[in-house]
Amino acid sequence: MSLEEDLLAQTNNLRAFARSLVYDQARADDLVQETILKAWSNLDSFKVGTNMRAWLFTILRNTFYSELRKHRREVEDIEGRYAAQVPDKPTQQGILDLRDFNEAFATLPPDQREALTLVGASGFSYEEAAAVCGCAVGTVKSRVNRARARLVEILHRDDDDGDGSGSGAEAEILAAMGPGGGSGAKVK
Repeated sequence: MSLEEDLLAQTNNLRAFARSLVYDQARADDLVQETILKAWSNLDSFKVGTNMRAWLFTILRNTFYSELRKHRREVEDIEGRYAAQVPDKPTQQGILDLRDFNEAFATLPPDQREALTLVGASGFSYEEAAAVCGCAVGTVKSRVNRARARLVEILHRDDDDGDGSGSGAEAEILAAMGPGGGSGAKVK
């Protein structure tokens, strides 16, 4: 597979990672497009034999944080006013559980969301995630652990609201992320 084909084959993974960082499909697509453009224009700096996926995720991550620094003054929909205007509310429990998970996930700090997405959802090993994040393996493990613990805390607190609606799907989501409540990460 050529470098160009390998680069384009990672688009769906990049899109999923970007979506976990920005929570807006249009912004996520813009972030992926910017990442592909940067990678394409700097393809000559990619070292053949190294991890293309990690290189692309690093570019995406750095682009995200650069944009975040530029747009610190943007107004977010923290209280959900705009989201509440959506005409159709989800009616199936699975959709509600996923919404609860996404809301809980959104409360995590960006570094924890990033680590959990790389290790838990994208299947990176702790070492690969550390390379993408530019930090030590222990730091990634700590971020993933804190993120998992916080998600469990938030989701179980929501299940205890007394309405009997807790289906345990949140626990299933966390269990699907692998041993210890989280990742299927390969520890070498």
